Amino acid sequence: MTARTKSLLLVMLLSFFSYLLLYPPFSPVATASAASLRSVLGLPMPVRQFPSSLGTITVEPVAQGLENPWSLAFLPDGRMLVSERPGRLRIVSSSGAVGAPLQGVPAVHHEGQGGLLDVVLAPDFAASREIFLSYAEPRGSRNGTAVASARLILKGNGGALESVQRIFQQEPAIQSNHHFGSRLVFARDGSLFVTLGDRGSQRQQAPLLDSHLGKVLRIHRDGSVPADNPYLKTAGARPEIWSIGHRNLQGAALHPATGQLWTSEHGPQGGDELNTPKPGLNYGWPEVCHCVNYDGSPVGSGQREAPGLEAAQWHWTPSIAPSGLAFYNADRFPAWRGKLFAGSLKFGVLAMLTLDGEKVLAEERLLEGLNQRIRDVRQGPDGALYLLTDESEGAILRMTLAPAK
Repeated sequence: MTARTKSLLLVMLLSFFSYLLLYPPFSPVATASAASLRSVLGLPMPVRQFPSSLGTITVEPVAQGLENPWSLAFLPDGRMLVSERPGRLRIVSSSGAVGAPLQGVPAVHHEGQGGLLDVVLAPDFAASREIFLSYAEPRGSRNGTAVASARLILKGNGGALESVQRIFQQEPAIQSNHHFGSRLVFARDGSLFVTLGDRGSQRQQAPLLDSHLGKVLRIHRDGSVPADNPYLKTAGARPEIWSIGHRNLQGAALHPATGQLWTSEHGPQGGDELNTPKPGLNYGWPEVCHCVNYDGSPVGSGQREAPGLEAAQWHWTPSIAPSGLAFYNADRFPAWRGKLFAGSLKFGVLAMLTLDGEKVLAEERLLEGLNQRIRDVRQGPDGALYLLTDESEGAILRMTLAPAK
């Protein structure tokens, strides 16, 4: 190490400790400063511990240096497939080695909330090697959410996508950088759920049947429409629609015991919702909401609930900005079995929900002080929970639980 490098390192360390004097150790500013310094110096993130009612939680870094990672999928060999919002898809080894971007990823509209979004494996991936991507698709001066299938070809810790085929295009396309959704979840029967936002400025289209905006869709993996979709025979309706009246769904997971789809969506000022979308039902947006508009004015009728509109299973007011959603059903940590975990972009916490059927009995907020935007939550093959942090220097974190004493 040269004298100049040592001097630069000393200056940076002094700057960091100056921040600690100005801000509490776990404030967002101090945490962000520490993360930035670690990134510049090439240092690993620290292992941290957090209290919970079920025992001490340990959070350790697996990989870092990812740019706004959005989704995580485990390959059969334990490696991870990670999407980055700017339009990159990478393979990350179980030891944390980040591979080069895969070739063949569709072009994305990377502005605002747009970009490369969800990635999931086909149920028969081991045989078909097929994966599915959701992304903000550029369409001239407009854009919209799209879904594509592709065959994953692995070469070492890299590879490429082949036979890329767009199987769904959200209509109408509009000029906006907001509320693309979008999560992908395979149902037990092999059909594919797709969650879509209302695009921000088009909330009035969320309950309309001739628009995909603000909907949950159900399609086959080739893009065709299942014969038992609720609006297949309704004149003028988009046949892919499963449920209507949603705002911006960025979390979705299938209940491991019942097979029911659960989703989380963003409200404006308050009113983030947890729902169990059923076919042909209206979930209220933009007529009812446990929220107000950003300017403080009432949403729709100003009511929280109304006849004919489905009430949320749970709501977060004030908003936590929910994103990734995962059920825990592994044997490694019995205390977590049956719990539903929801990431928070706003507060940088992980909400743990205790359920009785489709009723939420209690919520506990975990990882207070982590101060990282939690974009995705997945159960790993080792029984740990894995988190993605949506930062310019984003990371994959592994979360485990020590038994309560």
